[in-house]
Amino acid sequence: QVHLVESGGGLVQAGGSLRLSCAASGRTFSRYAAGWFRRAPGKEREFVASISWSGGRTVYTDSVKGRFTISRDNAKNTVYLQMNMLKPEDTAVYYCAGNTGSGVDIESKAYSYWGQGTQVTVSS
Repeated sequence: QVHLVESGGGLVQAGGSLRLSCAASGRTFSRYAAGWFRRAPGKEREFVASISWSGGRTVYTDSVKGRFTISRDNAKNTVYLQMNMLKPEDTAVYYCAGNTGSGVDIESKAYSYWGQGTQVTVSS
């Protein structure tokens, strides 16, 4: 069993930065791929970024490419999402997810473990 806890959300002005963290319990998490998803008000949950178990491969949705970076520290059982040049349209609840497979995946149905979410609000 894996338990995920996100942190680092908050209120930031457009153009600013935030770094989200996802701390995982469970020794096997270091062998799982991980991802970040988000849900904006009135919208469905959408894929943001995914990272393979080793960190060697990453994939991003087009709207965040060049602005967001996903990374992980397996020694700390933690996955990060560095968000730069934030825009008001990035406002959402951000969720960390764990995939028992080892490779990246953009589909939420591939993920078995989910955190409770952290709110990110970007003001214009």
